[in-house]
Amino acid sequence: MAGVTDRPFRQLCRRLGAGYVVSEMVASNPRLKKTRKSLLRRDHRGEPAPISVQIVGSDPENMAQAARENVAEGAQIIDINMGCPAKKVCRKAAGSALLADESLVADILTATVAAVEVPVTLKIRTGTDPDHRNGVRIAEIAAEAGIQALAVHGRTRACKFQGRAEYDTIRAIKQAVDIPIMANGDILNAEQALRVLEYTQGDAIMLGRAAQGNPWIFSDLKAALHGQALPPPPSIAIVGQMMLEHLQAVHDFYGLDQGVRVARKHLSWYLETRPEAIELRNRLVRVETAQEQIQLLSDYFLTANQAA
Repeated sequence: MAGVTDRPFRQLCRRLGAGYVVSEMVASNPRLKKTRKSLLRRDHRGEPAPISVQIVGSDPENMAQAARENVAEGAQIIDINMGCPAKKVCRKAAGSALLADESLVADILTATVAAVEVPVTLKIRTGTDPDHRNGVRIAEIAAEAGIQALAVHGRTRACKFQGRAEYDTIRAIKQAVDIPIMANGDILNAEQALRVLEYTQGDAIMLGRAAQGNPWIFSDLKAALHGQALPPPPSIAIVGQMMLEHLQAVHDFYGLDQGVRVARKHLSWYLETRPEAIELRNRLVRVETAQEQIQLLSDYFLTANQAA
């Protein structure tokens, strides 16, 4: 979720019911430590505990050092990414590419766990490709290394985000290791979340893309997991208020120029389920100033509220 789960979005998701959020991937390469991108990804000001920072890389020493540095900056949990299928990550033998080298996985996990006194967690996929699903073995290595919890996306590296997620491997992992397992992949609503939890016997559900443009999904999940009736869908007034607050937070966090560019994708996700807003979406992705974004959105919801 690099480029999505920044501080403004994490704060919004927590506000709407998410029990736990993790930072965007932070590169362990020491040469990238002081870049603007890395500094923003390590900015957790104003966030409630626990602060979880996800690190990515393929060198055990660099990963251990990155863990130490992020803990020194306030991280209370270190999460290791071995699930990202993006080419630019896998080309560096990081992310889900690491699943092909179980020995290196063990070295990275052992070094990182030993480097810090806070819990270390791990995110993986089910394997490198459908013919090589070694998720159970990776989970066993993780448990042996001292990993405290494991999130599993129900696809292999080769699958990227194509096809349907499978939960058999997640179920097998839960049966094989005695650490908390978070099930992930194609969970779009509360009903699916409950089905996946029941089938996998997992300890938690992790959401990613389903929250893009729909952070209210966490309120639904929270209610469902507590056996409560789902809350009513947010009114047009609430949607408008939340979008404007999120937009302002993005502008404040990134600065007006970068904030306008970052906000475009979030605004598109919010509006993609509203056929009447196609023209607005097209305009929002073209405007160049923060004030124009705010004005267009304000005008749209003012009219929508009056018509409701």
